[in-house]
Order: sequence, then structure tokens, then C-alpha cells
Amino acid sequence: MTDPRTGPVLIDRDDTPAITPATAPPVPDLTDPPTGATMRAAAALAARRSSGFSRFFWSAFAAFAGFVVSLAAWDYVTGLLARSPLLGGIALLLLTLLLLAALWIGIRELAAFARLRRIDDIRAKADAAHTTADLAEARRVVDRLQSLYTNRADLRWGLDRLAERRADMFDADGLLGLAETDLLTPLDQAARREIEAAARRVALVTAFVPLALADVATALIANLTMIRRIAEIYGGRSGTLGSWRLTRTVLTHLAATGALAVGDDLIHSVAGGGLLSKLSRRFGEGVVNGALTARVGVAAMEVCRPLTFRAAPRPKVSNLVQRALTGLFGRDGHLDRD
Repeated sequence: MTDPRTGPVLIDRDDTPAITPATAPPVPDLTDPPTGATMRAAAALAARRSSGFSRFFWSAFAAFAGFVVSLAAWDYVTGLLARSPLLGGIALLLLTLLLLAALWIGIRELAAFARLRRIDDIRAKADAAHTTADLAEARRVVDRLQSLYTNRADLRWGLDRLAERRADMFDADGLLGLAETDLLTPLDQAARREIEAAARRVALVTAFVPLALADVATALIANLTMIRRIAEIYGGRSGTLGSWRLTRTVLTHLAATGALAVGDDLIHSVAGGGLLSKLSRRFGEGVVNGALTARVGVAAMEVCRPLTFRAAPRPKVSNLVQRALTGLFGRDGHLDRD
């Protein structure tokens, strides 16, 4: 009811509480949480398996292309020898050097696969010795570890300490734990530094580079480099093919176990990712992608490490991300769990 002389008539209702800023309902958050799309896309690219027909096609194509190129090179060299023995000799020498280099690369790739298989075999034998409490098998595992790292100058102190104390161990668990503590602790620290550097790089590129697919390419390259360096740290120096196979193994395992899925626990436990996503979605995505990179790094440590984590604690993703991203996006979050 409105009086034209006095204006609207206000009727107070005693049963309706007054709404104040303190009692007002919160504004609904319509912003989707960060999903780590960059790392999941990179993982899908690396872990994708081609069909049998595709592998057959590309194998046949590579064999045919190699045959055509080698035949053309041979015809070129022989024709050049017929026209000019001097120039033909130079071309033959260069072709020989090229073939020797290709042979050397092939030998290195085979040696890289052999080193990776050696570490896998040591880890399998160590797990068996731990399960059966076989002291003799544990001693053989420690002998192989000492042989694996005998030329590592950075492990000289650990090797000497292990050689002095191994005779005092009369159970398999104690001996394997001693070897893990003396030999693998400094290697674990070096691997953690590689993981932190890769997580920082992926987070920065995701947050500050707006180019399409640039963050995916950077994440893939950063993870490939990180996994290769972690393998080198633990003694499994891998070549190009070995690094790619190792990366596929790590990412396929993570994808199969769902470790690359982003849940609320990950968003709210890594460097304030939930709060940063409200300020800037790309910052939130950068934090989550860095955390997923750390997950890949921890999985790479488990794959490349010659002993399973038992005496030494398994690295926590939250701790790695905290060290990698502290001061990068601010200190809005608190890391207290994986």
C-alpha cells in the first residue's frame, strides 16, 4: 500500500531475521577447480599404444625407406667413384663413418636396455629375499649393488661404510636396509631435486605461457628429461629408445592406477591450489600440473630404484611440491599430506 503524500508504507515483520554481511549466504563459486589438463594430456600422448596394424605399417615403411636411402647412397658413391676416384673415396669414407656412428648408437641403446633390465632384476631379487628372509640371497643382492656402483665417486663413502658393516648383519632385512641407507640415500636426494626442478618448470610454463599446446609440449619434454635423469642417477643410464620406453612404463602405470586423476584432496593440499584457482585459473592449473609432475617423478623413482622403499621413507608429493613451489605463487597454502 502506497500513500502518495508520504511514500511507501514499510511494514516490519518480527519473524524475519535481518540479513547482515555476517549472516548473508556465501556467493556460489561457479569456477571449476583446476583439473591438471596439461599433465593428463601429456600422459595420454606418452602412454598411448598404437594398434598392431599401425606398428606393422610404420615398421614396413621404415624398412622400405631405409632400403631406398641405403641403395641410393650406394649408387651415388659408386657413381662418384667411377667419375672421380678422389671424391668417391671421400664419399665412401664419410658413408663408412656414418655407418659406424649408427652402429655405435645401436650398441649404446642395447647397453641401455641391459642396464635397465639389470636394475629390474636386482629389485626383483631383493624383494624375493625380503619376502623369504633369505640372508644368502640378500648378500648376493648387496654384492650386485656394490658392483653396480663401484665406479661412482659420489658413493665412495657409502660403499666403504657398507663394506665395513655388512658382516655385522645376520638377517636379510637388516642387510638390505643397511645397503639402502648407505647407498641409495644420497641418490634419493638427487632424484628429489630433479623432481622439484621439473615440477617448478611445468608449473611456471602452465601459469605464464598462454600459447596453445605449448604447456603440453613443455610438460612432456620436462617429464621425459626428468625420468631420464632419475634413471641415470640410479645407474640405469638410458638411451633415447630406453628413455621413451621407461617413460611409457611409468605413465602407463600411473594412468592404470588412476594416480593422474585430480581430486579435491590434491587441489586443497598443494600450495593453495584451490585458492589460487579463484585468483587465476592458470595459476591453479600450474600448481596442480606441478603436483602431477611430482607424482610422475615419485613413480619414476620407484621404477628406476634398485631397491624398493623400505628402510628409507617414500617421498611425499606434497613435500616435493612445497619445496618446488615455495615462493613461486606465494604461501597461501599449507602442505601436510600426500
